[in-house]
Amino acid sequence: QVQLVESGGGLVQPGGSLRLSCAASGSIASIYIMGWYRQAPGKQRELVATITSGGSTNYADSVKGRFTISRDNAKNTVYLQMNNLPPEDTAVYYCNARVPFRSYWGQGTQVTVSS
Repeated sequence: QVQLVESGGGLVQPGGSLRLSCAASGSIASIYIMGWYRQAPGKQRELVATITSGGSTNYADSVKGRFTISRDNAKNTVYLQMNNLPPEDTAVYYCNARVPFRSYWGQGTQVTVSS
């Protein structure tokens, strides 16, 4: 079992920044990739960014150059630094961790970009 706890969401003005955190606990040694997904109202959940256990990253085209995913192995935490946020980035952001044959999700954290 893997438990994921997200934090760092909130209200930010257009053009602002936020950093999301996802703390993992439990059977973390089996995690081979972690990532962030988001779901806006009325839309499907979509990939934002992923990072492998080796540090390789992948981003959705819509966030490239604005978002950075990173991990602190000592703290078992993955971060998502989000810069230059437009209103279209408003969504619930979910942390995801994959282990062999299973995927785990956090409870989600709301990010609202509005003036």
